[in-house]
Amino acid sequence: MWLLFICTVALASCSGLIPPEGVEHSAAGADSTDARNHKSAAWRFAVESLLQTPSGGERWEPMYLPGKRFAGFESTERQGRPSLSVAADRSVSILRQRFAPSLTDFGQLAFSWKVDALPEGADLSDTEHADAAVRILLAFDGDRSKWSPRNQRLSEMSRLLTGEELPYATLAYVWSNQGELGSVIVNPRTDRIRKLVVESGVGQIGHWRDYRRDVRADFIKAFGEEPGPLVAVALMTDTDNTRSRLHAWYGPLTLEPR
Repeated sequence: MWLLFICTVALASCSGLIPPEGVEHSAAGADSTDARNHKSAAWRFAVESLLQTPSGGERWEPMYLPGKRFAGFESTERQGRPSLSVAADRSVSILRQRFAPSLTDFGQLAFSWKVDALPEGADLSDTEHADAAVRILLAFDGDRSKWSPRNQRLSEMSRLLTGEELPYATLAYVWSNQGELGSVIVNPRTDRIRKLVVESGVGQIGHWRDYRRDVRADFIKAFGEEPGPLVAVALMTDTDNTRSRLHAWYGPLTLEPR
């Protein structure tokens, strides 16, 4: 089910897998320092202490996309809060956790984040400019027989490229450059990815923002149906389409059982 990230980012959010001109990438998508940091016991302890989900989830792991610069998640403290920081630089940074078997007992999601800027010119409704300084993504299973022929083709393309199908549905909590709070942005390439705007505009840049969301209610608002089992959760900062640079911080995240 981790085509969530390849398809959400590479097929649905990013403009393509071609590296920006003049940018070189390692085979893993991250430099050796990032790779070492993300394997260290201290980093893993910090992540597991900060990101709390029901038992049964796999380890939180970075996700590297081919052809995309990766900016690492660093354990730090910001204004007295433990956090994971990302120094985004025309990059795509994803940290995700899978649930196998999928998670059927979930309720409230609490999370926080802070940014020092938004990607200049970003527009989450436009595939070519669909960057966001911070996102929380949730991927769900469901009945794919309900899909349109277009979504079936996208899923088959994904399976051929990666060996995995698209998740049935992906809900993203986003800080948008524009857009009304509480509005839902349907991804222009597939309606199986929908973004709920929980922060908008530049007014709160530089401030910690805290949220507590009812996952079931938000899924119903976004998709008009009950959510299926949860297969994955992730943090994501991407600035590759707009070629932007910014800093983002993710504070504690808690996904509670119902």
